[in-house]
Amino acid sequence: MIARTSGHRGCEQVAIIRRDRVGARRVDAGPPAVGTWPAAIPPLSWASVTDIREIPVRTLSDQPTTLGELAGGKALLVVNVASKCGLTPQYTGLVELQQTYGPRGFSVVGVPCNQFMGQEPGTAEEIEQFCSTTYGVDFPLLAKVDVNGDDRHPLYQELVRTADAEGAAGDIQWNFEKFLVGSDGAVVGRFRPRTEPKDPAVVSAIEDVLG
Repeated sequence: MIARTSGHRGCEQVAIIRRDRVGARRVDAGPPAVGTWPAAIPPLSWASVTDIREIPVRTLSDQPTTLGELAGGKALLVVNVASKCGLTPQYTGLVELQQTYGPRGFSVVGVPCNQFMGQEPGTAEEIEQFCSTTYGVDFPLLAKVDVNGDDRHPLYQELVRTADAEGAAGDIQWNFEKFLVGSDGAVVGRFRPRTEPKDPAVVSAIEDVLG
């Protein structure tokens, strides 16, 4: 697994899991503070796959596809996104990563989710318009899904098994959690929401998978 940590101004580059129940928060302060509840990790099942590129997903326009069909043999940075979050400006860094590394066989994949304080309430058309006009998003966006809980999408059932640099797997903390997937479909890195897209740890991990 590719995972590096380095701090600046007291913030982790690959953040330690924060365990407060986000539903109890009434402000958009990003990932909640450290608490005591255990992160949920889905049980293994016969349906589990080792290559997440094979899991059925739907595009933002509601067309059936897979990550493999959507991005071919590219390395991927899969990010649960939201339009009305304090971390939404991370779209800028994600677009810059796409522009920098796209020609080398890399793609960001955005996954809208409305589970964190209802910060992605729009329709598919509203999400697409916001992303294109506000940030110039040119990477693929999937249909809105749940990333935690009983209705967690199968894609995230697999992704959350991956631990971060501190060894913590389980629930997505907040909007803009990032998973780096190699061209072979293996999940090789997990970066918590406050880790900026162009953080040296993320950039170094992308460079490593691209070779």
